[in-house]
Parts: sequence; C-alpha cells; structure tokens
Amino acid sequence: MRRTARRTTTESVHHKIANHKIANHKNALELRRLARGRGPEMTSPISGRAAGDLPPQTDRTDRTDRTDRTTGPKDANVTSAGTAAERHVPVLRDRIVELLGPALGQDGPAGPAVFLDATLGHGGHTAAILAAYPAVRAIGVDRDADALALARQRLAGYADRVTFVQAVYDELASVLRSLELTAVSAILFDLGVSSMQLDDPERGFAYRYDAPLDMRMDQGEGRTAAEILNTYAVSDLERILREYGEERFARRIARAVVMERAQAPFDRSARLVEVIRAAIPAATQHGAGHPAKRTFQALRIEVNDELAVWRRAVDVAVHVLDVGGRIAVLSYHSLEDRIAKQAFAAGAQSRTPPGLPVELPDAQPYLRLITRGAERPGPAEESANPRAASARLRVAERIRRGSPVSGDLTGGTAYQPYRSHRTTSKGPRR
Repeated sequence: MRRTARRTTTESVHHKIANHKIANHKNALELRRLARGRGPEMTSPISGRAAGDLPPQTDRTDRTDRTDRTTGPKDANVTSAGTAAERHVPVLRDRIVELLGPALGQDGPAGPAVFLDATLGHGGHTAAILAAYPAVRAIGVDRDADALALARQRLAGYADRVTFVQAVYDELASVLRSLELTAVSAILFDLGVSSMQLDDPERGFAYRYDAPLDMRMDQGEGRTAAEILNTYAVSDLERILREYGEERFARRIARAVVMERAQAPFDRSARLVEVIRAAIPAATQHGAGHPAKRTFQALRIEVNDELAVWRRAVDVAVHVLDVGGRIAVLSYHSLEDRIAKQAFAAGAQSRTPPGLPVELPDAQPYLRLITRGAERPGPAEESANPRAASARLRVAERIRRGSPVSGDLTGGTAYQPYRSHRTTSKGPRR
C-alpha cells in the first residue's frame, strides 16, 4: 500500500512537470508564430541626411539588402510571452544615454544626428535614446528576425525616426552604404545573447531547457551547435571550450562528447548537460555556477563566429564614426571586453616612433577614452536584473579623421564581411 501511494505521488509530480514544460513550449511557439506575422513595409526615415532617398526595395537575398524586411507581430501590444518592453531590461540604460548624449544632442553638418544600434535586440536602449533626443534618427541592426519583429513593436511610436535592418554587425559599412550614409553620430554594441534568445526554449541557448541544439542567432543560415558537437574532432572541441568558454575541464568534456556521440548523435541540450555533469568532477561543481555554462557559451560563440565578427566590427564602427561621435560597448565576458579594450587603447595612443622630436600628424590618437576602464552596473541594478552582473561598459570618442583599418570601407571593395559557415567551410575552422 505504501509503495502504491509513493508511486502515485511520483507519477503525479512527473505529470505536473510534463504539463509545465508543455505549457512553456507552447508559449514559446506562439511567440515565434506571432513575431513572424507579416507587417507593413516601411520607408526609411533616414533619407534626407545623405545624397538621396533609399534605393527601391528589391527581391535580392543579399544579407546587406534587408532593410525593413522584418515582420511584425499580428497583435501590436501583447504576445503570449508579454510585450518586448516587459520582457527585456536594458543594461546600464541611463548611463549609456548620458555618455552618448554629447554626440547626439546637436545636429551634424549633414542634418540630424544618427544613432546606430548595432545589436538592436528588443530596442530598449534605442527607445531611451529616441525619447531623450527628439531630433535623433536611429538605425536598428540585428541578425535575428524575431528580435527585429519585437523591436519594431516596441518602437512603433518612433516609426518615422527608425530604420530596421537585418544584418550581422560586422556588415555596418555595407548597411550604411545601402542607406547612402557615410558616417553616424553614435554607435552602441550590446554584445552576447539576448534575453529573448535565452528565454526561448526552442533556440537552444539556455542549458536550463531541454531544446534542440541550435544556438544560431540567424536561424536562416549557418552550422548548428548539434553539427559542431557531432562532427568536430576532440582537439577542435577542446580548443573552442578552452578558448571561448575558458573551461578548465575542456579536455575531459571534449572526450566525453566524442564517446557519447558514438552511441547516438547529439540533438538536444538535456543530454549534453548530462554528459557535462558527468565529465566534471563533482567536488568542483559546488558554488561555481552551472557546470554547463562555459560549454554553452563556447558553443554559441563558435556557432555564430562571434569573436571574429566582433574584431572586424569594432574597427569598422570606429571608421564610420563622425569626428565627435561616440561608440559604446557593453560586453558580458572577458573575451569580448578584451577586444574592445585593445581596440580603444590602440586608437587612444600615439603611433609616433619613440625618439622623434615632434608627433607625426597621421600617427596622432584618433580616439579619446570617455570611461576610465570598464564601468559596471551598481548593486541596485544587479539585484533588479541579475543578468547585468557581468556587464562591462566602455565608451570612446572619435577625435580626428584616420582609421584603424585601411581602405574605404563604405566603398565596398576593401571590406569582406562575415559569411555563414555553410558558404565558407565544410569543416571545422583550424
């Protein structure tokens, strides 16, 4: 009798858990369905700053020709997972508005100041900028079509001042060229994975959900996390876990993955989490965060080629800043922050060879550091938004012409933007 009661209680608990997972799954699917509903075409509010109006829309599938092609939710106010504004808390929002203000508070020589949000996400930072500076025009760039659809919903009140573009942020030169712009007044990068992507079980970014191992920010192209796990050699898996995840048990995890995939290919995240837990010594798992955190970070970076894209993007962004323009970078792990730190430091230092009596004009600094080191959120913000705890903010100002890269990036000949793994490689990058 006691065994029967225990079995009945266990089955009831399992039934409740299963129903909860099904409800979450249905909510996520409904959000994705609504977010991809067809919305009206928009004209660009940026026209008038440059030589002419935007070129007409075409049916080409070039990544850099996706202006205003995102789709909007059928219900402009509510989705099954809440509005974009309810679901996303912009990190260091007020501080970013303050630090970019001097570059946005007055019109430039070619017209109203232009703010470029290179990682638009839900549009929280852009909404704050547009509210604080009524004359500013904005360009919102994101590779994720779902994020763009929700940002369009959130920024509907500023529709005449925003242009939406689906692109990877190392394609900024091509994006500006398509808008007939040569420079912008301020740029923001909010790096890493967005709250929407983490909270959507079907995207595979979060280790707390059992989901397909996808992790692509643009689900229309590229190699998935499952493909990487099932095809990379042990040495390649170990490398990305060690370099991108800073995982000290990289070798153990890589070997465990290769052994496990020999039984059956990986396709879902729960099985991967189990393999990681078993590979990491139990004594080291207490008080060190989730054992799969670093592995999932490494896979996400590899899937989306994030660090290589970011290295290219930061130099291109500095290149397209007006003199007096400012660039802000929010990063969430040391690898991203190190790239920003090095790029800003290089621009803020003189390149005149030691020993020369005068500074060479072309070797003078072209950046001025606005923040001293990296700023972090305060205790109150970290408490209200735990995901902000690892954020680091750096801001710099363009003080003269000159570029961290050679050639005219806006001309389209010197710059080769990111392309998906599918079109560039059939195997792991070495």
